[in-house]
Amino acid sequence: MLDTLSIDLAPVVAEQPDPLLFATVSGAHLYGFPSRDSDVDLRGAHLLPAAELLSLRDPQETRSRMWFRDGTEMDLVTHDLRKFVRLMLNRNGYVLEQLLSPLVVHTTPAHRELVSLAPGVLTSHHAHHYRGFAGTQWRLFGKTAGLKPLLYTFRALLTGIHLMRSARVQAHLPTLLDEVPESPRYLAGLIEAKAEAEHGAAAGVDVGRLERDYEVLLGVLDEARAASALPQHTEAFAALDAFVVRRRAR
Repeated sequence: MLDTLSIDLAPVVAEQPDPLLFATVSGAHLYGFPSRDSDVDLRGAHLLPAAELLSLRDPQETRSRMWFRDGTEMDLVTHDLRKFVRLMLNRNGYVLEQLLSPLVVHTTPAHRELVSLAPGVLTSHHAHHYRGFAGTQWRLFGKTAGLKPLLYTFRALLTGIHLMRSARVQAHLPTLLDEVPESPRYLAGLIEAKAEAEHGAAAGVDVGRLERDYEVLLGVLDEARAASALPQHTEAFAALDAFVVRRRAR
């Protein structure tokens, strides 16, 4: 449900105090299961002046803002480029999804260069990120019985499996259902149910079956990691370090 993105987001970019290298849409819109009342999660990277990094004052490496525009809740989080790249190097699949999101609000040559460097960051250890995130969301589902954490659980597992097998970051759950053979078929119906309400309950689901499928997919993810052709360590540190220094020096 991408009609929410018909909102003019150009003023959001213009309002930022420091230049944005990129801004993309993340969250449920990126994952392919937004609700009618979903907020718009904007993520990106900004570039602080060198003087702020050299100052005695702590730099504002992360900026966060929530507000309403045209009746829709907006959530913007950006990191200074150096912090963003450090998160990339820390096997953080979440920031890679933001960087590689096809829902681009604002781009620059620096964004495109960073995207080109992203494959060198991928390692087999990214499976641990997705395993951990899925576990957190599964426990949340156990407490709330909500559709949102349930879909987040399976989306994370399928993204991790797909990444280990293909060396590509795919965060869109409907696409993953077609590309990962082990995907539970009932997820398509749960996506349709969530479209009606952001915080709807997973009513009528077979919890026992969900538990079995969750455990099966954990095993599939572990097997995919063990068999993955991805390296164990990043191959892009030097290139990313040079990129950050060059961009800061301009």
